[in-house]
Amino acid sequence: MNHEFMRALEQIEREKGIDKEILLEAIEAALISAYRRHFGSAQNVRVLIDRSTGEVKVYSQRTVVSNPEDPRLQISLEEAHKVDPSLREGDVIETEVTPKEFGRIAAQTAKQVVVQRIREAERGLIYEEFASREGDIVTGIVHRAEHRNVYLDLGRTEAVLPPHEQVYREQYRPNERLKVYITEVRKTTKGPYIVVSRTHPGLLKRLFELEVPEIHDGVVEIKAIAREPGSRSKVAVFSRDENVDPVGACVGPRGIRVQAIVNELRGEKLDIVRWDPDPEKFVANALSPARVVGVQICEETKVARVTVPEYQLSLAIGREGQNARLAAKLTGYKVDIKGENEAAAEADDGGAATRR
Repeated sequence: MNHEFMRALEQIEREKGIDKEILLEAIEAALISAYRRHFGSAQNVRVLIDRSTGEVKVYSQRTVVSNPEDPRLQISLEEAHKVDPSLREGDVIETEVTPKEFGRIAAQTAKQVVVQRIREAERGLIYEEFASREGDIVTGIVHRAEHRNVYLDLGRTEAVLPPHEQVYREQYRPNERLKVYITEVRKTTKGPYIVVSRTHPGLLKRLFELEVPEIHDGVVEIKAIAREPGSRSKVAVFSRDENVDPVGACVGPRGIRVQAIVNELRGEKLDIVRWDPDPEKFVANALSPARVVGVQICEETKVARVTVPEYQLSLAIGREGQNARLAAKLTGYKVDIKGENEAAAEADDGGAATRR
């Protein structure tokens, strides 16, 4: 090692952010192992790299004792005094034992250590970058599929899209660009392990934040999301500015904003409804696109009894109950939907029972 090597370490410090002193200490520790491995030494040694010239020296360390038993580890007080008369029993004396051929071994070892530390530092930087983006959206390129897992290339690293985070009807093809939601970032010896999702409600929320400036700026707020990935979702929005229509802002001119989100979610249907602090109005809005005649809320049981016109009953319930199910998830109330005729009949029965 020489001046050029030291300048290279300084360049690594500037470009990679790895402290030169940390690298040198790691190289010294590795050189001790290399010395013992190549020269079969059982003695205590210390390796010192000159911080200005890069010169490497190996020193044997022996303890001063009155009666040495192992000359590789101990030295007599008499011999020690020939080197330094001030030495006492129990002191440690160092003697240079640098082998002539040690320079080649040192250079090779130093290179290995530096490469390893650079890799570790880069892994650490990548982990920090993505750990801070947990709960955020990223764009990846589908790389491969293994054991039902889909692996995405994120540029400096890759992420895994496990089966339970995949939309059941989506096909992921190699080299396809895909927006995903980061759910977990773990540190491992091989670098960060990043888990992403296509089913998480957070993906929908972040897509709205990207497409709708009013949400990004905080004028319009997403209050709740209910999602059945790949099929249909409901989003409740609220405007902090009475002059801004939250639903209109999310839909965008000629529906361009919501259509961009639908395209990214590959045709998933979206219902954007107005959030209201009045639970009766909120439940009625949540059942959109169905028209609601009346809502009765029971806070104790968290049940919302909803009345709709007869011709709107199937629309309010939805195919296989999906509309009512999503409305219940969105509002937090169990939704009990009845047509006007059934509701009126129940009211008459209730009145008759009361008169009896």
